[in-house]
Amino acid sequence: MAEIGKTKLDSGWLAARSTEVDLTGVQLTTTHPPSAPNSPWMEAVVPGTVLATLVKNKVVPDPFFGLENESIIDIADSGREYYTFWFFTTFQCKLSGNQHVDLNFRAINYSAEVYLNGHKKVLPKGMFRRHSLEVTDILHPDGQNLLAVLVHPPDHPGSIPPEGGQGGDHEIGKDVATQYVEGWDWMAPIRDRNTGIWDEVSISVTGPVKVVDPHLVSSFFDNYKRVYLHATTELVNTSAWVAECSLNIQVTTELEGNVCLVEHLQTEHVSIPPGAHVQYTFPELFFYKPNLWWPNGMGKQSLYNVGVSVDVKGYGESDLWSHPFGFRKIESHIDSATGGRMFKVNGQPIFIRGGNWILSDGLLRLSNKRYKTDIKFHADMNFNMIRCWGGGLAERPEFYHYCDIYGLLVWQEFWITGDCDGRGVPVSNPDGPLDHELFLLCARDTVKLLRNHPSLALWVGGNEQVPPKDINTALKKDLELHPYFKNSTESSSSKEDITLTMKDPSQYLDGTRIYIQGSMWDGFANGKGDFTDGPYEIQNPENFFKDNFYNYGFNPEVGSVGMPVAATIRATMPPEGWKIPLFKKLPDGYIEEVPNPIWDYHKYIPYSKPSLVHDQILLYGNPNDLDDFCLKAQLVNYIQYRALLEGWTSRMWSKYTGVLIWKTQNPWTGLRGQFYDHLHDQTAGFYGCRSAAEPIHVQLNLVTYFIEVVNTTSEELSNVAIEASVWDLEGMCPYYKVSEKLSVQSKRTVPIFEMKYPKSKNPKPVYFLLLKLYNVSDNGILSRNFYWLHLSGGDYKLLEPYRNKKIPLKITSQALIRGSAYEIRMHVQNTSKKPDSQSLLYKNNFVEGNGDGDFDMASLEPVCSGTEKKQEFGLIRRIYKHFSRETNGLRVAEINGAEVGVAFFLHFSVHASKKDHKEGEDTRILPVHYSDNYFSLVPGEMMPITLSFEVPPGVAPRVTLHGWNYHSGHTVL
Repeated sequence: MAEIGKTKLDSGWLAARSTEVDLTGVQLTTTHPPSAPNSPWMEAVVPGTVLATLVKNKVVPDPFFGLENESIIDIADSGREYYTFWFFTTFQCKLSGNQHVDLNFRAINYSAEVYLNGHKKVLPKGMFRRHSLEVTDILHPDGQNLLAVLVHPPDHPGSIPPEGGQGGDHEIGKDVATQYVEGWDWMAPIRDRNTGIWDEVSISVTGPVKVVDPHLVSSFFDNYKRVYLHATTELVNTSAWVAECSLNIQVTTELEGNVCLVEHLQTEHVSIPPGAHVQYTFPELFFYKPNLWWPNGMGKQSLYNVGVSVDVKGYGESDLWSHPFGFRKIESHIDSATGGRMFKVNGQPIFIRGGNWILSDGLLRLSNKRYKTDIKFHADMNFNMIRCWGGGLAERPEFYHYCDIYGLLVWQEFWITGDCDGRGVPVSNPDGPLDHELFLLCARDTVKLLRNHPSLALWVGGNEQVPPKDINTALKKDLELHPYFKNSTESSSSKEDITLTMKDPSQYLDGTRIYIQGSMWDGFANGKGDFTDGPYEIQNPENFFKDNFYNYGFNPEVGSVGMPVAATIRATMPPEGWKIPLFKKLPDGYIEEVPNPIWDYHKYIPYSKPSLVHDQILLYGNPNDLDDFCLKAQLVNYIQYRALLEGWTSRMWSKYTGVLIWKTQNPWTGLRGQFYDHLHDQTAGFYGCRSAAEPIHVQLNLVTYFIEVVNTTSEELSNVAIEASVWDLEGMCPYYKVSEKLSVQSKRTVPIFEMKYPKSKNPKPVYFLLLKLYNVSDNGILSRNFYWLHLSGGDYKLLEPYRNKKIPLKITSQALIRGSAYEIRMHVQNTSKKPDSQSLLYKNNFVEGNGDGDFDMASLEPVCSGTEKKQEFGLIRRIYKHFSRETNGLRVAEINGAEVGVAFFLHFSVHASKKDHKEGEDTRILPVHYSDNYFSLVPGEMMPITLSFEVPPGVAPRVTLHGWNYHSGHTVL
């Protein structure tokens, strides 16, 4: 007898080009199955795409390396048949009486024929829809089953004009599919247009009655004290008799040590006629003051587990379903003060600082591990929202699972872009996709797939465009808010007054989140759909603080540079791609950068904007080589993105309600708009954002030179003070000031005092500024912010000779190791001068935020127990409690130096210690989560740094420190 539940079919797949297979689907799944990866069959990537399979088997080169994508034939030139592929696997499944089995495809692109044991089924068109095939009667009696799937590419793959462009020739817009695959100004074209079985394949075994798409909703009353859980599920009776059912709903919460506390258990009796589909709504479950789910930076991400199961009389357990669930209420309206869209979570306004997201990988090699790193990186940057852009994907449940855990609100767009749907050049498909019913079917199915995730905050019709009128009208109707979730209904309303007249909120398709018709409408950009997002290039850092930089309350897209570190360039390009740009001087004195052809292909965005912005890299002097160029680019990345977010936050609620940076990452080895590269190494811009987006923050307004305190939390800050110190290149402190005791109201940015060093008698042309906001009672640091600055009209060229200063450092470290997971805790101290004994601020004892200290769980995977159906986030919340503490004790590394000064722009990296190291080989261990990186220490100052990462089997890690004054790299552990 097969176990009730789901089994993934994610290994053992083979693939072959359809034109190279002479057999039919019936033959492949009866008399002539392929048995091994012998030509034309090869090991397949499932889930994944045809191109991912071809790359894995080295049939084509890696399209993300150098110019290799140009050597892969495009579907426009090869024809659709070339990328039409067979996928084949086998699976074991033997049923006993009255068991049923479904074969599930969570998504394919674009249509397919399925053959199982000689029987044919069709998967109709559409990239964003689930397919579930009842296959009980065609399973093989001996339990060994043969499965073949013939996958066809999108109907309108289009072609790529010589000049490229946004979405190629826009033909892909005629299908309900991802549109970025024809290329964009940040992306080369994807040759197979993402054809393949790109999401999970599974079989699910049930008894006679199935549980389908439960919908969970919470409603709140009496100021979030009285809370109700509403649940509706579809039940399908696959048998030929009336099924007498016990339907159970159970809510549990996880305690320490793998113990679950049952908060609710309720059983209802239901009779289901033979062959019937019924919707059943449970009586609501009451909770008193449950733990609420909060976005990153506002509180904990409390999750309960809700299980729904059905027992059938005379049979036993027939099906079960479970899902993590967060109690939270999201509201949204247009703010009268700013004209921008405002979001509230659990009644608290949230200032949005986040980023735009395309997708994790352009060959759809999507995995839990990669998603976990991607989302944790966004949380590490202190972001609170991710926008899933309309030319990308309806993101997968695994993406949302990690957003639930790390507290990232998600703006999910449907598959419309202005470029491909009516606003492109030339004007593209004005009526959107050809099949409007298919679009709506995919949209409704996507809502059902994702609606139980607390992180999902809003639905948006399209990117820089609204869907065609009939689709837009249908989406507005389908996604209408239940009265509980309209702004007029405050959480204190009497439940009894409104319950009598309403259907249960869980009976809606969603009913809990707003639908906005497009990304520049209704409180976003100018609200009317005009092109009022952007800009997308390098800026003078002070511009972000100016009144006229951006005129609307919420900017959904503002972007800039994204150069990665030199090791990434070497790892993703041949030597001719290691040449740095030529700096061409123009008659007006501005610089035009001319990148090499490989950088150009990878969409490099320059660090200058002729006639507006002088080259920001040349402010530090001419770069000598790739390493020098990339290091100077990191200095610019840090300043650029910190200034962007600090400029926005400076006007929090007075001018702005939010900003989303275009964009946080690239789905390939692109060279623009990113905070970490495709190999998962962070740029310095990552840490500029991490600093600027702290919930409590001290910052310098680059226009007024006033020091400002930002308090985005719901509590007033009191009994705090600011220490401001200026350090020159000789290691002296010519300016030092401590503020009076301060109080800062909740959700305010307040200017405190002017930093007057530049107006002093003989200010140095280049200097460092260190700001600390701290609790007066115990010297606990709430925020630390370090700037390097030049006088007005100057540059940073004096930092070039400063590189030769030898500043001594002492690094004390301790390694905590559990299996392949490492956590390394360090104290890094600038020992060039004894700290001032009057102040303990040099120790940088940071106060834990009101988040969950998400750092420490960086390297622990969720552990699954039993069947797939049980919740997948078992271990994630028990932070390193069982970490084995065996360690060699403390290790001390000293870097000698005799000079006094700031240890500038220090950054760690982790490498594999290899005896057989090849010249030029990339030895980095990635990803690594750092509590901070690209940091600087003033004389005497000490900084705690935590690194966490996983090492491949048999590899010993080595931690290396580089810095502006430490060019050769020092092994510290």
